[in-house]
Amino acid sequence: MKSASYIKYIFAFLLFGSNGIVASYILLSSVEIVYLRTLIGSLLLILIFVLTKQKVQFWKNKLHFLYLVISGVAMGASWLFLFEAYKQIGVSIATLAYYCGPIMVMILSPLLFKEKMTMAKMLGFIAVILGMLFVNKEAFLQGEISRGLIFGLLSAIMYAMIVIFNKKAVTIKGLENATCQLVVSFITVAIFMMFKQGLVVNVVEGNWLPILILGIVNTGIGCYFYFSSIGHLPVQSVSILGYLDPLSALVFSALFLAEQLSFHQMIGAALILGGAALGELFQPKKVTSRGKLVKL
Repeated sequence: MKSASYIKYIFAFLLFGSNGIVASYILLSSVEIVYLRTLIGSLLLILIFVLTKQKVQFWKNKLHFLYLVISGVAMGASWLFLFEAYKQIGVSIATLAYYCGPIMVMILSPLLFKEKMTMAKMLGFIAVILGMLFVNKEAFLQGEISRGLIFGLLSAIMYAMIVIFNKKAVTIKGLENATCQLVVSFITVAIFMMFKQGLVVNVVEGNWLPILILGIVNTGIGCYFYFSSIGHLPVQSVSILGYLDPLSALVFSALFLAEQLSFHQMIGAALILGGAALGELFQPKKVTSRGKLVKL
């Protein structure tokens, strides 16, 4: 049972890490890509929820459901920012900007969750800041910050909101949590798109295959594998394997999109991922797997 859970968990992160690669083959705006992704992913998770005869219980705690709704709205906004960052600054740099999100949660956790501010968390925060300076060295030296980087950092802020409010919704777990959150994220993106351009999407011939892969495989199946396996794995394994997501994104972008990081950007990548891992893995108290959320 545990070996199967490991396989599903690892496969889920490899799918999440390939999101930007699959999206690069879709000739649509970032808003349209996220709209179709959340629509297809939501329908698949609802189908899986029904077929596996899960019990609907989110309505029992209205406050926790409100937290989950806020988390779902943040997820929709986060993906809108992230996929726009993919288009403007590439998958690798956008991924690194997005992964500032976990360190934001670490810094806010003493205020929001009464968790102790440890030396590991502080060092992790400093490492991430230095990492961002290394990754965007030229832009900072010229006194400029690109729109793509701003979108990437905004997606990181939304990531922090996802984690914070998801952690507060403690009574809504597993597949029900994922399904509710993804449906809310779809509604959020659909409302934004309706006011921006309407809900009709003109898909170019040949684009349906990557769209379906992104919606069904990367989002629907990826979420199902993630949430159906996380409860069967040790907390330490959950935290360590979580870094397959950004690492695989960097590897895939180099292999399939020919995106190359310069030497100082590779140092920055190591600082960002290492800083996020430092604060998360060296916890003074045992944490639960709900404290770890991923870039779905």
